Parts: sequence; C-alpha cells; structure tokens
Amino acid sequence: MISATEPELNATMRKFGAPQTIIWSFQYWSVLLRPAQATLGALVLAAHEPAQAFSQLSPASFAELHSITGQIESALAKAFHYDKINYLMLMMVDPDVHFHVIPRYAQPKPFAGMEFIDAGWPAMPNLGQVNITDATINQHIMNHLQSCWS
Repeated sequence: MISATEPELNATMRKFGAPQTIIWSFQYWSVLLRPAQATLGALVLAAHEPAQAFSQLSPASFAELHSITGQIESALAKAFHYDKINYLMLMMVDPDVHFHVIPRYAQPKPFAGMEFIDAGWPAMPNLGQVNITDATINQHIMNHLQSCWS
C-alpha cells in the first residue's frame, strides 16, 4: 500500500476491502481497487470525512478531489490505456461519500494472463457483470497502478 497519510476507515472503505485494497491515501480521500473488477482497473474513490451527502464535504476535500482525479486518470491511462472513464456516485447501499471509477474499453484488455471485458461498452457500465479475479490478480493490478502513479 502506498500512502501519504493513514486514513480512518469508514464502513464503505472497509466494504471495498480497505486497508488491503488502498492504492493511495490522501488527506481527505483514498483510492482503492474495486475488488469486483467490472473493467480492468476499476477503482473506488472514498472520502474520509464523515459525510453521507456530497454537499457535506469540506471545501478542502473538494479542492483535493481536483488533484486526485487528475492523478487517477493519468495512472489509469499509463497503466491500461482506457478509452473513456466514468465516475459514478451511486451511494444507494454504501452511504459514505464515494465514487466508483470505471475505466472503459472498446476492446477486450489483456492483463496478467486474463482478458478483461467491458460488458457495458459503449453504454453505461455493467457493474453486475464482472471480470472474475482473485487476490493475486487484484494485487498485480494494484502493483501495476502504483508503479504508474506520479
């Protein structure tokens, strides 16, 4: 795990495997690998502040979000050469403020001996159909992303 700070883990972060799935932590946000890989490199961007509505976040959290989204997009582009990227703030089941960051691919993507499919392309992401990975593959994805992080 690469980290700039040690975040307090909220229930949403824990549900998505934190602390083991944290790729990078910032003062107000953490970037986690989404264990269910809807597409190659699917992430969760989770706020640290105890907020259950986007508007409840502090101005400092919003400012940091700008920098982090640029870093995410740069790392994912370098790592996997995505075609598009989607940020989904659903918060229907997991109430803490978070985004699902879904890199999108027009064609299947090979990685770590697997072929990753974007089942929703070119429409909305299909989060119900995932590429089956295990802890080893997920760790390879995390390591590769960390090596591409600037």
